[in-house]
Amino acid sequence: MDGSVLTAGALGAEELRTTEWSGIVAVAAGNVHTARNTGRSHTVGLRKDGTVLATGWNNAGQCDVHDWSDVVSIAAGWRRTLAVLADGSARATGRRNEGANAVEDWSELVAVAAGDWHSVGLRGDGTVLAVGSTRRGQCEVAGWRDVSAIAAGYLHTAALITDGRVVAVGDRSVGVLDVPAWRDVTALSAGSRHTVAVVAGGRVLAAGDNSHGQCDVDQWRDVVAVAAGSAHTLGLCSDGTVLAAGSDDDDDDGQCTTTGWQLAPAQ
Repeated sequence: MDGSVLTAGALGAEELRTTEWSGIVAVAAGNVHTARNTGRSHTVGLRKDGTVLATGWNNAGQCDVHDWSDVVSIAAGWRRTLAVLADGSARATGRRNEGANAVEDWSELVAVAAGDWHSVGLRGDGTVLAVGSTRRGQCEVAGWRDVSAIAAGYLHTAALITDGRVVAVGDRSVGVLDVPAWRDVTALSAGSRHTVAVVAGGRVLAAGDNSHGQCDVDQWRDVVAVAAGSAHTLGLCSDGTVLAAGSDDDDDDGQCTTTGWQLAPAQ
C-alpha cells in the first residue's frame, strides 16, 4: 500500500478530492439517506501518524478534524465523523441534534461505527455502547456480549459475535435484521437499509432493501472485506480487485465504477 486513495463517484464532487492525500491507512465515507449523494457526502482519511483528513460536505462541521491526533480508528456517518484515540476514548464532530456526538464519556474503545442518527462503540471487552436516536430501537445494544465488530446503518445496528454469528437491532421494515441464521461470518458492514457480511471461504451474504441491486452479491467469491453504502455494496477480493453492486446509473454518480481498481490484497 502506498497510502494514496482511490475514489469513484460524480466527477468534481468535493468528497472525491483526495488526490493530494498521502500516508493514509484507513478511509471512511459519510452516508446519505438516498442513492443520490452529490454534494451531500464527505470522506475521511486516517494517516499513519494518527492525524485525520476530511473533504466534502461540511454543513454541520463533520469535516472539522484538522486538530485531531493520536487517532487509531475512524468512522463517518450522515453529517458526522467519529474517531477512537490511542487511549481508548472517542471524539466526534458534526450534527448534534440527535445526541449522536455524546461520546465524551466512552472509554476502552477499539472501534466505532456511525449511523445516520446514532453512534456505536465497541469496547475491548466485547461490549457495545450506543447514543443518539433510537426511535426504531437501533441503540438497544446494552445486552450484547463477545462482539468483535460493529456496523451502523440508517435505522439499524449490527454486530459480529466472536463465534461467527451476527446480531442486529432496529428497523425491521425492509428485512435488514434478517441475519440470525448467518454463520461463520468474518466481516460485516451496514448500508442505509441493508446489511452485508463475508463468510469463511469468501462468499458474501446480504439482507435488507434490494431496490437498487445492492444485495445482489450471492455470486461473489474470494472476498475478504465488504463496505455498504446508501444503495450500493463493494467487495474487496483476495487478489486486490474490487467488486460492486447496486445503484450506479447516470443520476447516481458512478459510485460503483471500480473496474480496474487494484488494491493491496488483504493479509
